[in-house]
Amino acid sequence: MNRRDFLKFTSMGVVVNEHSWINILDKLGQAEQKPNVLFIAVDDLNDWIGCLRGYTGVKTPHIDKLASQGILFANAHSPAPVCYPSRTSLMTGWYPSKTGIYLNKSPAFRELMPNIKTIPEHFKEQGYHTISGGKVFHEQEAQLWDESVFFPRIFGKVPKLNGIKDVYPEDESFDWGPLDISEDDMPGGKTVTWAKEILKREYDKPLFLAVGFHEPHMAWYAPKKYFDMYPLDSITLPRVKENDLEDVPPIARQMAYSHLGKSTPKEFSDHQRILDKDLWKSAVQAFLADISYLDAMIGNLLAAFHQSQYAENAIIVFWSDNGFHLGEKNHWRKATLWEEATRVPLIFTSTKIQTQGQICQHPVSLIDIYPTLLELCGVPQPAHGLEGHSLVPLLKNVQYEWQHVARTTYGRGNHAIRSKDWRYIRYKDGSEELYDHRSDSQEWDNLAAQESVAKTKNELLQFLPISEKSDNWCADHSKEYAACSD
Repeated sequence: MNRRDFLKFTSMGVVVNEHSWINILDKLGQAEQKPNVLFIAVDDLNDWIGCLRGYTGVKTPHIDKLASQGILFANAHSPAPVCYPSRTSLMTGWYPSKTGIYLNKSPAFRELMPNIKTIPEHFKEQGYHTISGGKVFHEQEAQLWDESVFFPRIFGKVPKLNGIKDVYPEDESFDWGPLDISEDDMPGGKTVTWAKEILKREYDKPLFLAVGFHEPHMAWYAPKKYFDMYPLDSITLPRVKENDLEDVPPIARQMAYSHLGKSTPKEFSDHQRILDKDLWKSAVQAFLADISYLDAMIGNLLAAFHQSQYAENAIIVFWSDNGFHLGEKNHWRKATLWEEATRVPLIFTSTKIQTQGQICQHPVSLIDIYPTLLELCGVPQPAHGLEGHSLVPLLKNVQYEWQHVARTTYGRGNHAIRSKDWRYIRYKDGSEELYDHRSDSQEWDNLAAQESVAKTKNELLQFLPISEKSDNWCADHSKEYAACSD
């Protein structure tokens, strides 16, 4: 206790023994303590969770409960529709146009940004004990944390279950099916078991605990009981439009048909392979099963966290690195600039913010997480500066007058701008798409060529990056990879 506190209590005539002083010290210390952070990352989860209503009948009670305890950002978007550039942007607070990380094949981010302070580095410098388990960065990046562990995925160790022969031999993940395996032996289960042990420890610093789940990234494997939750005859296929790609530019069609980002003829695309094998319902079933398995693991993690000493003064943030297509626009996986690939779940809960159970419809980006955590935790900005915007005003009032948009980049020069009502896409060759989400949430009708929307296009154009970092890797592979296309 400091001198001011001591004088305060003695002047009041308070007489306390040694044990009482310890209790008072503990309470004063808690009052001054920065909040703990539980940072939950998931992989390739789109809006197919109950609270976002992307798929009717999906069973995600634990994620939905978390959303009811905080703020759900229903119009949140990834800064890039693939893992490595998205997570790099989130963890540095810079868009891909500034990081120079555009694709999963891009160089190691430390080569391009040697002096940037990522979230764990900055929080560690500001007095936090930082721990990471599972997939948080694209790679483990153990040196950035006080402690870090990683749990390998299963695909590649399991015989192919879905009967699809891959076009490319390196594609081990395009598979799905039930496994005779316990929940705890899956990567998600191992991650939760580890996190429970972490939460039993005591630290002399506030805790920043990052827990990353591989699920529901392909391959979609889960214990059989999760597949049984979704009988095949109950599966509803995504809504699609015949000849949907007729009104989009050639580069967009190239992205739609691409396989692992590589330019691919339509007849060898993922969607065509699934149609040829009549596996569309089977794939949807597997994706749902993996989501419900993930949800169960999230429930186990949250239960352990709320039983721990760290929950009383805490912030929880839940996010996915990018969305996912399941046949919409003749495409599977991510790696496009359409809504299915860019829209992600984002949930904040905090004992510092009393608002609960509300949904924010303003467009926000994953790069807004960094500045939001800084403000909630009372931590100063890093020296390199951040491009995102703190979401605290929206956490306090979801109707706050938000003046920002969300920008997504896939390959240098290809960008999508998402406002509250519109999606504008501009490709490196100057071709465009524009969709009015007030009447076309499926993005079926490209309005970009219509004179009536010229004003809207011009308003959205101002949010494109003024300059972009060079991308030598893409330049060397411009004929091979769809996002690098000339």
